[in-house]
Amino acid sequence: MREAHQRRLQPPAVPPGRRASATALTATTKAATVFTTYESLYVGGAWVAPSSPGMIKVTSPNTGTLIGRVPEAVESDVDAAVAAARQAFDDPLGWSRWEPAKRADAIERFCTALDARTDEMAVRVSAQNGMPIAISRRVEGHLPQAMLRYYAELLRTGQLEFDSERAGALGGRIKVSRRPVGVVGAIIPWNVPQTIGAHKYGPALAMGCTLVIKPSPETVLDAQLFAEAADEAQLPPGVINVVPGGPRTGAYLVTHPGVDKIAFTGSEKVGRWVAETAGRMLRPVTAELGGKGAAIVLDDVDLAGDLASFYYATLLNNGQSCYLGTRILAPALRYDEIVGTVTDFVGSLEVGSSLDPATRVGPLATAQQRDRVEQYIAKGIAEGAHLTTGGGRPRGQAQGWFVEPTVFADVDNRSTIGQEEIFGPVLSIIRYRDIDEAVRIANDSPFGLGGTVWSPDVERAAAVAERVDTGVIGINGFLPDPAGPFSGTKNSGIGRELGPEGLDAYQILKTTYLPR
Repeated sequence: MREAHQRRLQPPAVPPGRRASATALTATTKAATVFTTYESLYVGGAWVAPSSPGMIKVTSPNTGTLIGRVPEAVESDVDAAVAAARQAFDDPLGWSRWEPAKRADAIERFCTALDARTDEMAVRVSAQNGMPIAISRRVEGHLPQAMLRYYAELLRTGQLEFDSERAGALGGRIKVSRRPVGVVGAIIPWNVPQTIGAHKYGPALAMGCTLVIKPSPETVLDAQLFAEAADEAQLPPGVINVVPGGPRTGAYLVTHPGVDKIAFTGSEKVGRWVAETAGRMLRPVTAELGGKGAAIVLDDVDLAGDLASFYYATLLNNGQSCYLGTRILAPALRYDEIVGTVTDFVGSLEVGSSLDPATRVGPLATAQQRDRVEQYIAKGIAEGAHLTTGGGRPRGQAQGWFVEPTVFADVDNRSTIGQEEIFGPVLSIIRYRDIDEAVRIANDSPFGLGGTVWSPDVERAAAVAERVDTGVIGINGFLPDPAGPFSGTKNSGIGRELGPEGLDAYQILKTTYLPR
C-alpha cells in the first residue's frame, strides 16, 4: 500500500530490497534516519496526487540536513479535502449517523493501527522537532491512543448522552439532542504534533464529526504516518483528511465556507487572527495558545527528592511545551538553596541528538526558534538577571539548533523573560516573601494555561493552587490526562479540550418541544 504514495531512499547500510526501519537505525547510530519522500496526499480515503508540484522540505534539527519531503497542499487540495469531509458527514448512513458502539469499534481499529507504528512515530517526531526520543516514545507514541481509547470507552459505556428529556417549566416535555457540529478544520502545531492532534480528533471522532487536519510544515512526516494508520483502519472515506502546509494553507482552511468549526493550537498572535476570523464568520472555534506558567515551590519542599517530576513540569520537550512552569517561584528563606538545586540539576542534563535515548535536552525545532531563544537569553542578561548555568550553545554540537539548558536567578517578574513565553530550555527563578506574594506573582502574567505547586503537604499545596488563575495546574508534577479538561485563561486561549467537557466543542444542541 505504501509504495503507491511513498518512496524511501535507503542508505547503503540497508540491504537492497529491504525496507529500512528508522527505529532500527537510531538504535545503532543514535542519529541516522531514513530519508522519506511522499508523493501523495491522503484525501477522501485515498492517496491522491497533489494539485501542485510544491514540496515541503523537512530538515533535521540535529544536523540541519534534509531528511524528507512531503507534497504541500494548496487551495484546490483543501477544497477537495473539505468536500470529502462534507460528503462523509452528510452521508445519511455515514459516520455521523453510526451508532456510538460502531464508532467506538472503528476508533479501536484506528488505535491498533497507531499502536503498530509507535516506534516509528516517535522517531519521526523526534527527528523533525528535536523532542528527546525518550520523551516522544512515551508521549507521541502512546498518548494519542490513550486519548482515543478514553473517548471510545465513553461511547461504549453510554456515558455520552446524545439525547435526553426533561420537564418543561411551562408544561410539556423537552427533548435535547446533541449532534456533531460537522466538518472540523484542525490546525496542529509542531511541538507535540500527535498528542495535540489527538486533543482535537479524539473528541471530534467520538461525536461523529469529520476532519480536515493541517499539520505544521515542520512536522509532516509523522502526519503522513498518521494518515497511513487511518487508511489501514479503514475509516470511512473522508472522515480524516490530511493537508500538509504552511500559513497560507492554514488561513485558507480557516476561511473555507465548507468548514463548520476550527480547532487551533499555536501562537497567541495567530490564535487571535483565527478567533477574529471565526467570529466574523459566526463559526465556533477553540484556540489553545501560549503560556508562562509558575512553579510555586513552598518552603517545606524537598525539591532535590523529586527532580524527575520537576523536569517533566518545567523542561519537558526542551521547554517547547506551552503549559510548562518556566517561572520558578522560590521562598526568600530558601532562595539560595533552591537556586543551587535547580542550577545543578539543569546543568547536569544530557544535551545531544534527539534520537539518542540518553538525551534529556535536544535541539530546538528550527534555526529560527534557536535564534529566538538566544535573543531572550540576551535580554535576560541585559535586564539584570543572573545567569547561573547555560546561556550559550553546547560544546561538541557544531551542527543543529542547540541551546544549553539555561537558568536565570534574581529575575524580576516584570522583566521580558518574566512575562513573555520563551519556548525553549530557559528557567527563571523569582523570589517571594510569603504565600500571598507568590500567588500575586503567579497571577501577574498575561497567560493562564499551566502551573504547579510543590510541597509534601498536598492539602496545603492544593489550597495555594486554588488561588492561581490558570486553566490547569498540578501538585508536585504535571502531565495532562485525557480525562481532565485542558484549557487556559486570559491570553492562553478559549474553549476546552479533553475530558467529557472536550466534547462540547464538537456538538450542537437541538431542542424539541413535546406535548404533555
